[in-house]
Amino acid sequence: MPELPEVEVVRRGLATALTGRRIAGVDVLHPRPVRRHLLGADDFASSLVGRTFAEPRRRGKYLWLPLTDGDAILAHLGMSGQFLVADAGVPDQRNTRIRFSFDDGGPEVRFVDQRMFGGLSLSPGGAELPAEIAHVARDPFDPEFDRAATVARLRRKHTGIKRALLDQTLVSGIGNIYADEALWRARLHYAKATDELSRKAATDLLDQAGVVMRDALGEGGTSFDSLYVNVNGSSGYFDRSLKAYGREGLPCERCGTPIRREPFMNRSSYRCPRCQRTPRHPRF
Repeated sequence: MPELPEVEVVRRGLATALTGRRIAGVDVLHPRPVRRHLLGADDFASSLVGRTFAEPRRRGKYLWLPLTDGDAILAHLGMSGQFLVADAGVPDQRNTRIRFSFDDGGPEVRFVDQRMFGGLSLSPGGAELPAEIAHVARDPFDPEFDRAATVARLRRKHTGIKRALLDQTLVSGIGNIYADEALWRARLHYAKATDELSRKAATDLLDQAGVVMRDALGEGGTSFDSLYVNVNGSSGYFDRSLKAYGREGLPCERCGTPIRREPFMNRSSYRCPRCQRTPRHPRF
């Protein structure tokens, strides 16, 4: 699933492609991506015609497309959801599921989803923050993100540090890739107990998460395959700058020890066994 940098890249692309444009038509080419709209695909499409997009917004990994009348379209990218911009009349990209056209006759915006785990849904009154994601914590890029309060909450938890980083109700936007990268930068093992972290160590870890995600954003995010691209179809290049994630067997850039991959929560964690030593009392 795309993490904060990848979703922010998409949001910025959509800000140019959607903001201020009035919807002329919506074609739902497969019903599954609008399955959360209980009145069905035809109602989803017809209810949007004539409405105007405001600037797209994001919290953590979650993206929504506000409408100027106060409602919003909540976008679930899932594993392979993409928004692509294409001139009207250009044939649909493979796996196009929903197509938006506009009164100005300019480029269309298409929702493409190979695996169809993602989708779009109408959120009444959700322009400021859809109710469906109101439980999601602010992310480190949010101007109202309270670092000190987040550090305090993190240190009160009784769990492993990576599990805490992935908890979107504590801090949002961090997924498996950037958690591993932040932990490598902070020299912490993923099973280090949160309640054993000093305030300084916890603060540094959150700061490192913010830094690595900002670095990734500067390179368009992390793309390992064609399932994540920007609205113009281009990939991100931060995979070339990763220090831990996906580097099993390669030397740690700090000490030369081979990076190790270990099972974690039905996925994998990558760490340097020398720089990120196993804690005496690990918590998974």
